[in-house]
Amino acid sequence: MTAVPPGCSEDPRRRIPRTDTLLALPEIVDARSRLSEAVLRSLITQAQSRARSGEITPEDVAPSVRAAVAARTATTLRPVLNATGVVVHTNLGRAPLSPPAVEALVASSGYVDVELDLADGQRAKRGTGTRQALLAAVPAAVHEAIPEGLDALVVNNGAAALVLATTALTGTGELIVSRGELVEIGAGFRLPDLIASTGTRLREVGTTNRTHRADYAGAIGPQTTGLLKVHPSNFRVDGFTSAVSIEELRTLVDEAAADGDGRSLPLIVDIGSGLLTPDPLLPDEPDLAGALTAGADVVIASGDKLLGGPQAGILLGRSRTIQRLATHPLARAVRADKLTLAALEATLTGGSSPVTRSLHADPARLRERADRLAAAVGAPVVAHEGRVGGGGAPGVPLAGWAVRLPEELAPLLRTGEPAVLPRVHDGACLVDLRCIPEPDDGRLAAAIRDAQTRLASAGRAASRGTPASAGSAGVPGRSNDEPEHPHGSGR
Repeated sequence: MTAVPPGCSEDPRRRIPRTDTLLALPEIVDARSRLSEAVLRSLITQAQSRARSGEITPEDVAPSVRAAVAARTATTLRPVLNATGVVVHTNLGRAPLSPPAVEALVASSGYVDVELDLADGQRAKRGTGTRQALLAAVPAAVHEAIPEGLDALVVNNGAAALVLATTALTGTGELIVSRGELVEIGAGFRLPDLIASTGTRLREVGTTNRTHRADYAGAIGPQTTGLLKVHPSNFRVDGFTSAVSIEELRTLVDEAAADGDGRSLPLIVDIGSGLLTPDPLLPDEPDLAGALTAGADVVIASGDKLLGGPQAGILLGRSRTIQRLATHPLARAVRADKLTLAALEATLTGGSSPVTRSLHADPARLRERADRLAAAVGAPVVAHEGRVGGGGAPGVPLAGWAVRLPEELAPLLRTGEPAVLPRVHDGACLVDLRCIPEPDDGRLAAAIRDAQTRLASAGRAASRGTPASAGSAGVPGRSNDEPEHPHGSGR
């Protein structure tokens, strides 16, 4: 620091507390149990830099450090109140976990018997409880329809499940798939690129809108090693369309085995969204039980969509097929960890998930809550259609209500405490309560009132010609609060 010339007052930067002095503050000492030394020093350096630039006074450095440390958590991920009306919101981590699943996560965070039989002290099969829970969740009629028996395998996500299935079952041969099912999902991720990366050669049949049984039959040849059916999930094709059902493909596979060299071609079905059994609310959404009954050798689904669990790739199928997958070397590379196994098992055994409750929320009750919120923040209620999201049931509306607020509130809600993600649409900020747990209604109302106060403060500052504070940041411009794909996507 430069010397102070004679006759000049002391440079205030000399009063900035030293790093070792700040590290000795009781609040900083106590925080060492939850934050690393590097993080604490970084927060101190930031406060000192603000004082050197004149943003705060030297006397404000210690209080600023105390406040920063109190607010800092070990993760930068922030909990968000999802007020978009999109239930499985990809940008918000898809399915929120149920309380039993959260408890299972915490319980499994330490040492657990994930690969150990406590009775005899010997190594045991990994994830047995989760596998049994999956099989128990499949209706008895499905088990009866497959005399050879069902089995299950869990990997780290849906894409990994598809990679494992194509690698282990079809190898470098030809995998037949309809052109209309070679989809691109979130962030430019394309299924054909994923499959091709395994060494499998795709044999496309049919056209974008119409594929017939004869297209598959004509493509089966000596190089064929399997058939794949993919649910498009995040879009619909209406009008002059035709697709081949799983039942028809099963018949075709059986006929090919009888007429050819006796080899059985695996029928792989990727339904994507993870619906276990049919849901009347989503009549066109495929489900695991239905696909198995229809004749799939293995069905692939995600755990963090309509199933309402953690990110996981679920493979359910005929016992011999699942065993081929489980014993393939790639299975080790994509296996699920203990936290996923615990949360998935608890999702299956622990009662209704938040996803299920949000999908089937009572519109009348949603209206009551919206009216109460609207009265608390002085805003009108408008009809608003929610969405399933996560690539599930595209185009299916979920009737509900939203509180209509000025569009300028959206950025303030997103950056407030708690963070609230509304929907920006038609020049308005829409707050839909479908995915907000009812006990959080009061927190949501407080967050809106705080955003309204900050917006009003910014407006008053602008009218006086003075800069708005960092907390109000002026009148924010429009921001796109929709995810890249508004109703979610991806496997």
